[in-house]
Amino acid sequence: MNAPANALFNAATLANIEEAGSSVLILAEGLEKEELLHSRITRVEATRLLQVLAECLAQLPPELHEAMPELAWDGWRSTARQLQQTGQPCDEALWFAVLSLVPATLMWLRTYRHNQPELFSFAA
Repeated sequence: MNAPANALFNAATLANIEEAGSSVLILAEGLEKEELLHSRITRVEATRLLQVLAECLAQLPPELHEAMPELAWDGWRSTARQLQQTGQPCDEALWFAVLSLVPATLMWLRTYRHNQPELFSFAA
């Protein structure tokens, strides 16, 4: 890909991350851990969205990892692996992502959008 195509891909991927993260927070809003884990439909959709988010983060190039060092890159890789498991590892990864990882990621993305708007720009 050429530089403009890379920039567009990165901006679109970051937009997908923000959308998936916001959707997870909306789905889980007001739920306690046990409520989330026992709500089959909400749990399945939240897990799917977290997997989308983790996949999108994994597709971003090393330059963006360097430009956004505060994102929990290793935490997302680990969470993605745990979400593919069953039982307690998946439960814990789901709750940790909803409670901590997604809010922190969205907060940092807002900060980066403010400080480095070119990373989020769809202008080629």
